[in-house]
Amino acid sequence: MKTEGIFEKISGLNMPGLILLAARPGMGKTSFALNMARIVAEKKTVAVFSLEMSREQVAARLLALAPPAENKRTCAGTIYIDDNPALSVADIHAKCCQLDNLGLVVIDYLQLIAGNQGGENRRQFAGETSRMLKIMAKELTIPVLCLSQLSRATEERENKRPILSDLRESDSFVPEADIVLFLYRDSYYNEDLKKRNIVECIVVKNLHGETGTVELRWIAEDARCLALDDMLR
Repeated sequence: MKTEGIFEKISGLNMPGLILLAARPGMGKTSFALNMARIVAEKKTVAVFSLEMSREQVAARLLALAPPAENKRTCAGTIYIDDNPALSVADIHAKCCQLDNLGLVVIDYLQLIAGNQGGENRRQFAGETSRMLKIMAKELTIPVLCLSQLSRATEERENKRPILSDLRESDSFVPEADIVLFLYRDSYYNEDLKKRNIVECIVVKNLHGETGTVELRWIAEDARCLALDDMLR
């Protein structure tokens, strides 16, 4: 299994743009994103905006993701974590402008960004949010990785692998995204599988390369996608 396969498909994290990472709960999207953050932080500053978990929880997850031999202080020293749950895109942009040598922004997650509204205004807000995130990525010349929830429609199908229509407000988010990634673990639904240590990373949109599915190694006890480790080396 090629550890760098997913990054061959998306051309690494070398181009500015908006990357959407979506999955149902329990599939590993936060672990996937923090793995990216940990690796990029070896050379550049990473900003993690956690609108759901506390700063302490994010820091603990980062330390758990690091291999035992890795210098954890080096990683932690180059990752900026903001756990303010009421941030708007403008707030995030302003904070990022104050960081030196910024290489990646992670937002966990899209539906919690301040200003999100229900009803008829929800779709309009979704379009405005994705557009502002795309502009921010271009102005800062960095990739912006934004996590997103998927609708419960996936649970109602026999084949539970996600599709674009499962992404909430997909007609608003997807047009602005440079890359759209889905995560899926078949073992989450099928306990009798022989291959229980596999996460499928499904590239459904990619302006910079190929689409398709890449299998990643999943270490359940640590909630790690170890197949990310060779990404930028």
